[in-house]
Amino acid sequence: MTREPYPAAPREETVEILHGTPVPDPYRWLEDPAGAETEKWLLGQAELFKRESEPQRFKSRIAELLMSGSVGTPAWRGGRHFFSRRTPEQEHAVYYAVDADGTERVLVDPMALDPTGLTTLDAVQPDKEGRLLAYQISVGGDEESVLYVIDVATGARVEGPIDRCRYSPIAWLPGGEAFYYVRRLPSTEVPENERQFHRRVYLHRVGTSTEDDVLIFGDGMKMTNYYGVSVSRDGRWLQISASEGTAPRNDLWVADLEVSTPERPELSVVQEGVDAQTGLVFGRDGRLYVHTDRDAPRARVCVTDPAEPGHDSWRDLIPQDEEAVLSDFAILDGLERPVMLVGWTRHAISEITVHDLATGERLGEVPTPGLGTIGGISERPEGGHEAWFGYTDNTNPPSIQHYDARTGETTLWAASPGAVEVPPVRTEQVVYRSKDGTDVRMLIISPVDGEGPRPTILYGYGGFGLSMTPGYSASILAWVEAGGVYAIANLRGGGEEGEDWHRAGMLANKQNVFDDFHAAAEHLVETGVTTTAQLGISGGSNGGLLVGAALTQRPELYSAVVCSAPLLDMVRYEKFGLGATWNVEYGTAEDPEQFGWLHAYSPYHQVRESVSYPATLFTVFGSDTRVHPLHAWKMCAALQHASSGDRPILLRNETEVGHGARSISRTVDLSADTLTFLAKHLGL
Repeated sequence: MTREPYPAAPREETVEILHGTPVPDPYRWLEDPAGAETEKWLLGQAELFKRESEPQRFKSRIAELLMSGSVGTPAWRGGRHFFSRRTPEQEHAVYYAVDADGTERVLVDPMALDPTGLTTLDAVQPDKEGRLLAYQISVGGDEESVLYVIDVATGARVEGPIDRCRYSPIAWLPGGEAFYYVRRLPSTEVPENERQFHRRVYLHRVGTSTEDDVLIFGDGMKMTNYYGVSVSRDGRWLQISASEGTAPRNDLWVADLEVSTPERPELSVVQEGVDAQTGLVFGRDGRLYVHTDRDAPRARVCVTDPAEPGHDSWRDLIPQDEEAVLSDFAILDGLERPVMLVGWTRHAISEITVHDLATGERLGEVPTPGLGTIGGISERPEGGHEAWFGYTDNTNPPSIQHYDARTGETTLWAASPGAVEVPPVRTEQVVYRSKDGTDVRMLIISPVDGEGPRPTILYGYGGFGLSMTPGYSASILAWVEAGGVYAIANLRGGGEEGEDWHRAGMLANKQNVFDDFHAAAEHLVETGVTTTAQLGISGGSNGGLLVGAALTQRPELYSAVVCSAPLLDMVRYEKFGLGATWNVEYGTAEDPEQFGWLHAYSPYHQVRESVSYPATLFTVFGSDTRVHPLHAWKMCAALQHASSGDRPILLRNETEVGHGARSISRTVDLSADTLTFLAKHLGL
């Protein structure tokens, strides 16, 4: 088979000497998206992708399966509750308010704001009384999060737009007259290459100019810091946290707003310079509940007096479990014997236990619909005997479950609104051994009938402490229904087994993640699930780095690769997008030792000539402000130059979308293109 010729991509003699090591970068010119050569090359790649692409398979089935819609966990405020829902015909979820009499009203509909479908709803936060709603939107995938406030009763806008609010929590003070929030400094006050950083915490009075906002926190601190801010239900306690980029640790302060003012809170240290993550919940009973992984990598809940929030005063309420990771909790105190509901993930499967609030004694479990994933547990802010939580698994679309602590029963509160016929699948969790002898788990989803080997997609992420847990996926179901197998590996670097598991796959230990992935692939082949000729791999973002490393380290093991929004030039990744916030996860090329880790696996720098690489499809997004498409562009050019085989190296370059949320129709198109590519090259 003779493949299409690739668009011309000049190789330059660019070589940097870093810490004594020559680092060639022949495609650095592709870092300039506005350059004439780049634009010409991208146009050529678009034409090549169009010529090489087969008619989309799976598209109609993916669209059908996504007609399940979705529903979100309710937030209760005053006499109202708020929730999101996407019906089968909608491109985006809509945010609603439901009054005490059951009247349901639309508050934010992204399609009403922008019929093109390019506007996404990033975040929402009702005030404590349920009278005002703060919401944040982005356009075209840029995730810039412009902030607005509306009156819940009338829908009238009372505030906004306030820009530069990306990743900003909203912490309302009682009465809805003011809130704390996080905003970047104006671009005029920082160097051009630092505009994504330099966040500060401000107090804003509703109805006043942002010019009058009071700077509360963050001045003089690291430019890559992220800040969290919250105010207790009674308005007395302010909590501020600071994390250096995505570091798995935070500094934490509290202020008593009864003895200091909201404009000048007197902050006292809860933890500072400690290698741990900690968050606080100020209980209605006057106790302070501490959720922490300090001295407990799988996390625990402690209690203390809010007046003495420091570590020395903490007392275990829910100790660390040696197998399960404590994810969240809720307090139900409208009972004769108040209880705490505690959410856990045990080897990536969710469960909820019930404990005596005073002693922590385990009293039982909350019934759940199956072996799946539970979303955040919510309660009424004023207390009570009820809780709500989201639930999904590999064959069930998201639903909201209701738990009544008086009866101990769980019932369906709201299902996803669309009726969908889901194909029968078989799901099993297996344990395999990685290169260094570590046991790793993997979820395998396959047809109920027949045996392998079958065309198989192996998916992984392995970074930032994020867990790969069961969830409804139209793409997975469509693939398995067509006769394929889909496997999801719980690699080190994730959070499935706690913070130690995360750290076993970050910084100097990053190669463990790739070894775990190779071992997953070998297990699938050795156990007859698939063959190397039928095995494809898929990953996005940090998972794109994963599959980029996999295809350069073990090209013979994989036949096809989908690499989406990836990090691939790990020597220069800090210079683009939000890369500077990730050096706490990967390391920095400015440090000689850390440069050595990065250069050793950096996929772009590990491409070798005269190697038959797998068929590879890069999918990137023009408005991606997290991971710049240049990573995929450079890697695509390098592989097209180096690969000696006939399997194609292709680029799907999409405009007006970014790293995160997108419309359903865009989701369907992307999924159909990637599954069609994999089906072609894996023989499905």
